[in-house]
Amino acid sequence: MKTTPLITRRSALITGLASLGGLLLPGCSEPLPPTYGNILRMGDTLTYAAHRALLPGRSLAREYRPEDISSFPATGTTNPGDPANPKSSAEYRQLQQGAFADWRLQVEGLVERPGAYSLADLKRLPSRTQITRLTCEEGWTGIAQWTGVPLSRVLDAAGLRPSARFVCLYSYDDWADSIDLLDALHPQTLLAYGMNGRDLPVAHGAPVRLRVETQLGYKSMKYLRRVVVKDVFDDGGAQGNIQNGWSWYAGI
Repeated sequence: MKTTPLITRRSALITGLASLGGLLLPGCSEPLPPTYGNILRMGDTLTYAAHRALLPGRSLAREYRPEDISSFPATGTTNPGDPANPKSSAEYRQLQQGAFADWRLQVEGLVERPGAYSLADLKRLPSRTQITRLTCEEGWTGIAQWTGVPLSRVLDAAGLRPSARFVCLYSYDDWADSIDLLDALHPQTLLAYGMNGRDLPVAHGAPVRLRVETQLGYKSMKYLRRVVVKDVFDDGGAQGNIQNGWSWYAGI
């Protein structure tokens, strides 16, 4: 009896998922991030394609009451301003010593009005406060109140170009990551500068961190320094999640 090689079946599945992605993102030449063509990442492909096909794109993550706020450890965080940190940043250390008065978030790439936003600039934009649960890939959870400006407000102010597909983010502790436009424009995706009614502490990513409530905690990048809008998928290279053993998409 003739059998179909496993590799052929897997390839067919990947092709089918890519076709599904094409239905999700019409007009895109690469419907799924190209990294997802790797057979070893079939599970990631399935998760991404299924979430985009089956879940409402603007559905909100659950929000909680003030009495639900819990202990929220800054697990795995090392201060980029600490000279002993292997990823120490002299620039961040200087900004920290100046209470972040000179901090600027660069917004560039496929936008009509690239620019640099100070903390005061971000606070002048319409804000949002939400109490949400962070689910960590290590198994713990924590509930906190976050205040910030929706990333969509900043992207609107910068003026997204029609070819924009991904928002890439870079931090002072030498990490790079990206999210697609559906998550970038989600109403709960914040550039957070406040936590539990106070300024965001250094251990949690001061002065501004990303909050992506629709994905696992490691997608909520701390110590933001630059946002670049692109029309192609960028896995971040050696600074990105994929080459460090993590999934690019970690939807929940």
